[in-house]
Amino acid sequence: MQWRAYHESLPLAREFRISRGAKTHADVIVVEVSQHGATGRGEAVPYARYGESIDQALAQLQRVAPRLTDISMHSDLPQLLEAGAARNALDCALWDLTAKLRHTPVSELIGFTPPRHCLTAQTVSVGPLEQMREEALSLGQAQLIKVKLDPESVVDKIRAIHQVCPTSQFIVDANEGWTLKLLEQVAPQLSSMNVALIEQPLPAHDDELLAHYRGPVPLCADESCHTAATLPSLKNKYQAVNIKLDKTGGLTEAVALYQAAKAQNFSVMVGCMVASSLAMAPAFLLCQGADFVDLDGPILIKQDRPNGFIIENGIMRNPAQLLWGMGSD
Repeated sequence: MQWRAYHESLPLAREFRISRGAKTHADVIVVEVSQHGATGRGEAVPYARYGESIDQALAQLQRVAPRLTDISMHSDLPQLLEAGAARNALDCALWDLTAKLRHTPVSELIGFTPPRHCLTAQTVSVGPLEQMREEALSLGQAQLIKVKLDPESVVDKIRAIHQVCPTSQFIVDANEGWTLKLLEQVAPQLSSMNVALIEQPLPAHDDELLAHYRGPVPLCADESCHTAATLPSLKNKYQAVNIKLDKTGGLTEAVALYQAAKAQNFSVMVGCMVASSLAMAPAFLLCQGADFVDLDGPILIKQDRPNGFIIENGIMRNPAQLLWGMGSD
């Protein structure tokens, strides 16, 4: 088996800003794995919040390369790489290669029924109130909008967005930027403005503060939720979890987390980092039974990959020939 890993910097359609900072490019790693004349690909985003970088991820993959010599060793990945972006890119590339070698879509291999289409959230970045309102207005009464918020003017910004998108449902994502006091202050007002979910309001290391919090809007763990092993620590603090393949270390563990979360009565969001359709495609397989989907990465990229997803008015569909996991070259 031959494979290579490399870095790509994908320009964004516009600056993307969350409570931790802003960026104008999506820096991703791509893994290509070849055997018996077929090639599988995977894409992932090393994330500084988790101590990852492009160079670190590529170095991890380079160390593993001599030890992964055949597609049959796919199941050895958890022993070779920790959960994270490097393992995600390699795991998804191996699934894509397996699909091609077996002439069977990945959805059949994992026993999931992929949706024909799904509703994905569309994201409004953190910014001045007027800018956020204009960005929301440009979405044209989208059914589901994710609003990135820092601690500043939380209620005023949601009120302004709600005024121009009165029929939209909102996910508010604080990206660990709030305090418990702020959450307690704003949640009742947010609940009256179609906010269906508040994502990761506190830093992950402050999760214990949520043990006795009972608010009007369900809370979703993102930075606090990585693999199925993290679920017990989230009980009685969060009502939902955000499954991202860059955190789980690929589709294999994402399936395990999805099944465990459902079994433990968590609501499920399928989410993403900012990346292309190549990164979205494996996650899309989990959307059939998800309560929320946030896979708008291809919209945020200035130019998506060929045969990427079609996203119109928040409805996400496969093209005639998707670029990943379909069981054929």
